[in-house]
Amino acid sequence: MNINWFPGHMKKTIEEIENKQKLVDFVIEVVDARIPRSSRNPLFNEIIKKPRLIILNKEDLASPSENRAWVEAIDKTNDRAILYNSNSGNPSVIVKESKILMKDFIERQKEKGISTGALRAMIVGIPNSGKSTFINNVSKRRATKVGNRPGVTKTNQWIRINDDLHLLDTPGVLWHKLDKEAQIHLAWTGAIKDEIMDIETLAFEFIKYTLKLDKTILENRYKIEATEDPLEVMENIARKRGAILRGAEVDYNKVSSIILDEFRKGILGRITLEKND
Repeated sequence: MNINWFPGHMKKTIEEIENKQKLVDFVIEVVDARIPRSSRNPLFNEIIKKPRLIILNKEDLASPSENRAWVEAIDKTNDRAILYNSNSGNPSVIVKESKILMKDFIERQKEKGISTGALRAMIVGIPNSGKSTFINNVSKRRATKVGNRPGVTKTNQWIRINDDLHLLDTPGVLWHKLDKEAQIHLAWTGAIKDEIMDIETLAFEFIKYTLKLDKTILENRYKIEATEDPLEVMENIARKRGAILRGAEVDYNKVSSIILDEFRKGILGRITLEKND
């Protein structure tokens, strides 16, 4: 699975993000806490010149210990990181953290006798990082169209959070050349559409990864005895879940969909695919 995927609208989005920085004071980057490395577009490092607040989103789906490790690691850089669950998080935390990030800027403006008014931030992220759900959460309304498919948000739009914070939304954007690990991690989490990937290979590789991580994850969920053979494990899960075709043949497509869907929803537990080394 090698993807060199950079549709024209993504190139345009990168250019817009670079050009519209002059409209904002800082940038909020929404990252998937399960893949904090692969869900950060490296092009952002090249074009973003403003302070960044990194939202480790979907933190409820990721390992608590790895969550803490990633926050500590990011905080040692020039960026600031916080954990967030866009389904239940408190928006006041985002306003508070934004003010902490921009403390020096606010103080400099006050010294000059300038009222900063509302802080202005641009929201960036890869597709399906939970960016739209995050915006809906902090704005307390359905400010953007939400879907679980990459690339739903197509146009830039401003969202007023309160008197202290205004957000400029941008479409999710990937980069041109994805390495193999990034490809598969983005595909597992749904940031790359299933339609352009081989879902059966994805599920097979996920089972292989999970067997090395902790085979009890699969044993406890599917009530099977996990052997060292990923294909055998997949077939056992298929039989447990009724993913069987006529003639007692395994429906590999169906069982693959079941496994990946349950990982993405957190049903298999809190799993972080990328550890902070």
